Amino acid sequence: MHLRFHPYTLELRHRFTLATSSRTSTPSILTEVEQDGIVGYGEASMPPYLGENVETASQFLNQIKLPDITSITDIPDILRKVDLITLGNTAAKASVDIALHDWIGKVEMKPLYTLWGLNPTLNPFTSFTIGIDTPDIIIEKTKQAVEFKILKVKLGSLDDKEIIQAIRSVSKQPLFIDANQGWTNKEQALRMIEWLADQNVLLIEQPMPKSQKEDMAWLKERSSLPLIADESVQRLSDIKAVAALFHGINIKLMKCTGLNEARAMITEARNLGLKIMLGCMTETSCAISAAAQIASLVDWCDLDGALLIKNDPFKGAYLNNGSIIATDLPGLGLVKV
Repeated sequence: MHLRFHPYTLELRHRFTLATSSRTSTPSILTEVEQDGIVGYGEASMPPYLGENVETASQFLNQIKLPDITSITDIPDILRKVDLITLGNTAAKASVDIALHDWIGKVEMKPLYTLWGLNPTLNPFTSFTIGIDTPDIIIEKTKQAVEFKILKVKLGSLDDKEIIQAIRSVSKQPLFIDANQGWTNKEQALRMIEWLADQNVLLIEQPMPKSQKEDMAWLKERSSLPLIADESVQRLSDIKAVAALFHGINIKLMKCTGLNEARAMITEARNLGLKIMLGCMTETSCAISAAAQIASLVDWCDLDGALLIKNDPFKGAYLNNGSIIATDLPGLGLVKV
């Protein structure tokens, strides 16, 4: 099996601002695996705050020599060997995982979700993300997001209440809140959660810095809203450590090395009684379509990444009545554009 890859810059439709960073583009690498004339597509999206870049991902991918594969059962062993090449490089590893799964679905001439016995029509509603911005721009973005059943709002600045009030001036849509570790005082965080509980908020993602474990345990005991770990959990091995600190976890393919480990994380989280969100970075329809294959297994989705960019090189999973639904084409259901 041959592996190819090239850099690709994702251009955002709007400046994307979080509690700790702001950007107008995201570096990525698009991968391809080919065997027997069939090509599978993958992707590594690498927002700078995660520590990967085109150079580090390229160096890693150049070390990979993929064997030929004959069935979906070959993939986990191949991915274990890829994972052992070096630490980190989770997005680069995810790009290989995604491409292999796209390839095997095409070989079987079936959508990937059918190989796992899943039904994409059961996918939860996806949220649409609104970054930190001025009230006027937030109001405009909210108005443009009327087709979504849920909005995801980035908080963690000094203007948190003003941002929510701006949204509520034009919308009653339920909200996911993502503080991106932006609340550092547990008492203030609790007061903010209590205020948000009256604003039709469904959950709070990563309210406090991941280093403040004792404060998070204190906050979990008192929070009236579910608290979801994002920065505090990356891979399967992290889940047990956060079970006492959060009510649930956010799984992202770029952080956990792809679909193979994401499915294992879902099983582990369920065994520990945790709720599950399936999230994303700014990504093309390749990675979003990969996530859409397993979205029926989780409680909440935040799979709007491809809708935030203006140069998507693929068509794939699509918005249908508020949910991101995988197509019925083989593999990930992608078409290059």
